[in-house]
Amino acid sequence: MDWEAKRERLLEATLGHVPFDGWTDSSLRRAAADLGLAPADVLDAFPGGAVEALDLFIALADRRMLADLEAGDLASLKVRERVLLAVRRRLERALPHREAVRRGLAALALPQNAPLALKSLYRTVDAVWFGIGDTSTDWNFYSKRAILAGVYGATVLYWLDDRSEGQERTWDFLARRLDDAIAVPRALGRGVERLRKLASDFPGPFRRFGRAFRG
Repeated sequence: MDWEAKRERLLEATLGHVPFDGWTDSSLRRAAADLGLAPADVLDAFPGGAVEALDLFIALADRRMLADLEAGDLASLKVRERVLLAVRRRLERALPHREAVRRGLAALALPQNAPLALKSLYRTVDAVWFGIGDTSTDWNFYSKRAILAGVYGATVLYWLDDRSEGQERTWDFLARRLDDAIAVPRALGRGVERLRKLASDFPGPFRRFGRAFRG
């Protein structure tokens, strides 16, 4: 068994213990015992401990979402529909391990895990935009990811307690949050265009304001 296969096999076994013991070294040790692995194998697979296993759990979910998107037909969908589909696939994949996701959020909320929390959130929203074919390279690259991070985070929290049939309430919640997120940049864009028009119609006052502001 190669190193990556060992990591994934140990992670799968660990997921059976996470709902009870959380993302802890205890869960890793119990999983290793289930597989007949030695403690040294755990250290070899995850030298960073349980938090490294959590990182792999999140990364694999992102990869599987990308595989689902690649296998689908996105060409006929609008950008909003593509984003909705990507986030939905991401959460549907995680449904069998919803409690592991809940315990993962608790682990990531610890101060020492803040860097991993930020990294994993960015990696997921970046994977969504990449997976739906976004090619922006200007400031939109960052604004899209920042906006989606807020939408995704809120949706995950809603999804964790959603017991509706097929999680339909979550998908409705996600659609509303996306609509709200899309409306804000549009409103800002309209405001900027109005300011530009005012500046062109009345250049004197805007120049004086600019000089005063710089002063």
